[in-house]
Amino acid sequence: MTDFAIREVSPTASIPVIRRLGDQTVLIPRGGRFAEDITNLLTTLGARTVVAPVVNFASADDASALQTEFDALASGTYDWIVLTSATTVDVLQHHKVEIPESTRVAAIGETTAQALSFANIRVDFVPPTDNSSRGFINALPKGFVESTILVPHSETSEPILAAGFDERGINATFVSAYRTVGVPVSADVRARVHSGDITAILVSSGSVARQLAEQLSPIPESTAVICIGPRTAFDAQQAGLAVSHTAVERSNEALIDALLEFRDA
Repeated sequence: MTDFAIREVSPTASIPVIRRLGDQTVLIPRGGRFAEDITNLLTTLGARTVVAPVVNFASADDASALQTEFDALASGTYDWIVLTSATTVDVLQHHKVEIPESTRVAAIGETTAQALSFANIRVDFVPPTDNSSRGFINALPKGFVESTILVPHSETSEPILAAGFDERGINATFVSAYRTVGVPVSADVRARVHSGDITAILVSSGSVARQLAEQLSPIPESTAVICIGPRTAFDAQQAGLAVSHTAVERSNEALIDALLEFRDA
């Protein structure tokens, strides 16, 4: 596709559609709804996409501890549940957890909030500006400090939230909800990355960054590595990836905007 100057309104009405990614082939190293949403956004902009998940999610090692906390949640023990990723929403649905009306729901990141919306679970609080764990800590909702709080999380998640809660004297219950496991990419995808046929890679988490570095290094300098948020960018750099540009917010639209900004620079 060629570069058109005509603007359209995207289905989300949040970003203008300019078909200026017709020369781009973008690797999406995640599956599920994330891959579907990103593919739709990129296709609208004229890009070609390659979906090749490098991570998957498995049950937590201590399934009984998780079930105990979910039972307590359903019984009304907790004033708040804090969800840190779309995957934790998937875990809630898998366990058929019913969140009482008395329990408020906080989402860290727009992608988490979107996942809750798709699951028909209300969202009572999202950080207004910085959609990261640190941003959540700096914008705690009223009455949060004195509340009973449940935080289901990945077994490999960074302890930023727990450390921030400790600093503020917040007594929250953290429970492992899932494990992140690597998924080998195909030889074809690896060859396309190394040949430079893949012109951009979208990095949505530290675990994805580590798998990309492990499986696909060295990534050609001509390939743009675009990260969703500063924390993911930091993790990607720590893993040895050369980060090209970083989305200012943790949302799918911001990730695409970051790719556009980099290509237009």
